[in-house]
Amino acid sequence: MLELFRSSALAAATLTTGLMADLYYAYAYSVMLGLSRTADRTFVSAMQQINVAILNPWFFIIFFGALVFTALAGVLHLQADWRGVLPWIAAALVLFAASLVITIGFNVPLNNELAAAGDPDHIADLAAVRERFEARWIRWNIARAVASTAAFGCLIWALVLHGRAL
Repeated sequence: MLELFRSSALAAATLTTGLMADLYYAYAYSVMLGLSRTADRTFVSAMQQINVAILNPWFFIIFFGALVFTALAGVLHLQADWRGVLPWIAAALVLFAASLVITIGFNVPLNNELAAAGDPDHIADLAAVRERFEARWIRWNIARAVASTAAFGCLIWALVLHGRAL
């Protein structure tokens, strides 16, 4: 029974971390590239709406689930027989935690600044609002994409090692 929990926690950690990595990369290679080609009003309005829409239960389950499932997988692999898997889970936990710190410390405050700018129809200098937001947000998004993708890679390798140890 413990083996089922151990395997399930590691699989859930890998899945949720992979979903978060994909979300960040999707912004990098599609969403932001598409929005970069739009007018300032469209850019500001679209990002404001995306930032509201993403705050939903499914996002929070995956966002925090990746951290919780990875920590749980680590705890469940503390036994001596499973210690070979543990460094990879620990590395994933640190890397994913870094992506959370980046998100909470940089991307969310930038999102909040953009929301505080108000309705795009009433912003006097949309270009300035966009300029303060866009490049910094993209830079931090790429940083969290790299961190979460590295975490995903560590968890994939942990799954391989876990499977070999069965």
